[in-house]
Amino acid sequence: QLQASGGGSVQPGGSLRLSCAASGFIFDEYAVGWFRQAPGKEREGLLCSSDRWTTEYISKSAQGRFTISRDNAKNTVYLQMNSLKPEDTAVYYCAADRRSCRVYYNGTHSYAKITDFNSWGQGTLVTVSS
Repeated sequence: QLQASGGGSVQPGGSLRLSCAASGFIFDEYAVGWFRQAPGKEREGLLCSSDRWTTEYISKSAQGRFTISRDNAKNTVYLQMNSLKPEDTAVYYCAADRRSCRVYYNGTHSYAKITDFNSWGQGTLVTVSS
C-alpha cells in the first residue's frame, strides 16, 4: 500500500514536499511515479524514478522544478516541488510498479500510462493560490 501526504495550500513561487510511504513492499525494488489530476482534466504523469539514481521527466511542466528523492530507511519517496504556479493546483498521486519506468511519446508530448502502475496512493491535494 502507498500513503501519500504533504499536500496543502501554498502561494505562487513557494515550495512543497510531498511524501509517499510504502508498506508491504520495499520501495527500493520498485519504480515510482508521481501523477496529478486537476479538476476536469485527465490524470497526468509528471516524473518517474526506476531507482535511486534515475529520474525520467514525463511532463515538461515538471522539468527544472520537481524532483524525486528516496529515503530507503523510511521506505518513503518524496516529490519536491519548487516555484509552484497556480496551474500546479491538483490532486497529486504516487504510484509504484516492479517494472522500470516507461515513458511514451505520441509525437507531440511524453506521457505515462496509468495501467503501467499496479499500486497507487490515495492522492493529496495541492492548492497554489495567492
